[in-house]
Amino acid sequence: MPILPSAYKIDLPTSSLSGRYGQKLLEDLGASVNGGLAARREHPAKAWADCGLMALTGDASGPPRVCPVPLPDCADAALDALRAITNTPILPNIRGAQLLTERAAITGHHRNGASSAGGHCRLLATRDGRVGLSLTRDEDWALLPAWLCEDAPRDWTGLGHRLRAHSTQTLVERGRLLGLAVVDAQVITNGACPWVNATVHKRGTPEARGSRRPRVLDLSSLWAGPLCSHLWLAAGAQVIKVEGSGRPDGARSGSREFFDLMNRHKQSVALDLNSAAGRQELTTLIQQADIVIEGSRPRALRQMGIIAEDMIASVPGLSWVSITGYGRAEPEANWIAYGDDAGVAAGLSAILREVTGQWLVCGDAIADPLTGLHAALAGWASWLAGGGHLVELSLAQTVRHCIGATAPADGDYRGRQARWTRYLEDNHIAAQSPQRRGGDAYQHTD
Repeated sequence: MPILPSAYKIDLPTSSLSGRYGQKLLEDLGASVNGGLAARREHPAKAWADCGLMALTGDASGPPRVCPVPLPDCADAALDALRAITNTPILPNIRGAQLLTERAAITGHHRNGASSAGGHCRLLATRDGRVGLSLTRDEDWALLPAWLCEDAPRDWTGLGHRLRAHSTQTLVERGRLLGLAVVDAQVITNGACPWVNATVHKRGTPEARGSRRPRVLDLSSLWAGPLCSHLWLAAGAQVIKVEGSGRPDGARSGSREFFDLMNRHKQSVALDLNSAAGRQELTTLIQQADIVIEGSRPRALRQMGIIAEDMIASVPGLSWVSITGYGRAEPEANWIAYGDDAGVAAGLSAILREVTGQWLVCGDAIADPLTGLHAALAGWASWLAGGGHLVELSLAQTVRHCIGATAPADGDYRGRQARWTRYLEDNHIAAQSPQRRGGDAYQHTD
């Protein structure tokens, strides 16, 4: 359902590909878009090359590759739309496309063929196809014997040999039951699909929303959710980051610079969520918030007695933004996903296979920043409208929407990729490395 009232009008340039995608996002949220403004025009292949996404896609020893899906334009559009509804120059001089690759700029991740840039996700052959598998934690590797119903090697090469004896369907179904992030890599998204689902539980009033900043409670971790609240912080929100004292944000074990980039200037609270006192303190913080964002499976909070729908109904004007791997409905609500395998599940690797003949992982955890950008737009729209919504986005569905909404009319990805590649060659455009932000990296609005 639409979030914003139909009378809500937004000025946005719409004469470019990114502008048209941004217009669709805002109209999906219920806004009326005035597109009579000049737009920045750029070939989508050049956007791929300039933002570093092309440099992150392809074999390590081969040339960088373009995937014929205009993901940089989608990212630009989401950030421009967010700037429009917040009426704030969020992250000045930064394009949304740059947010897709900045983690790699900090960590030094590089393209790695059928392995993700970070090395935790692989595209592996099965008896009848190909799966995308992420093993990010020691406990994931410990699950492999149960997954394969046999002793399993603790290395990717040996595991790849074992998977050839199993069917894709069996591996995916059994893996999801065990809590592994495993997907069928051969699925390609066909047609448009929604990127957000919003249900009303207790509508608030939008009066005076623009005259004060929202109070945000960030219960998320890793990249998608923290990026979303990072953008809200830059738009003027007060953000409180909450972590379990016994289970802090997993991103803390990665790059410190990237963690700081996503979380600097947020207030930080650590709670013992295994205790009744800690859970009560969390409930109190939720009751004081305008927006809650979380990125866990629904059962994680429900097991602590915190039901999103009940909290929205009991707290006037509360907006609840939920980011999952595949959605909140059963059985998808229980499926594990990370940014790389969610991009594979959406079809990016299958499209790359179709147009290049190679199995390749696209970018670096591509579903995370794309979803964070889209979530920031939808969550702020809910707050502007008075709150009362459960706003649902998923990593896989966000990427599927980007693919479906921008697909070639004739479905010919090979033809598009050939045209994009020829454009780059004819104009002598080389793939640029991912870039760190400049001196305004931590700028936010007080």
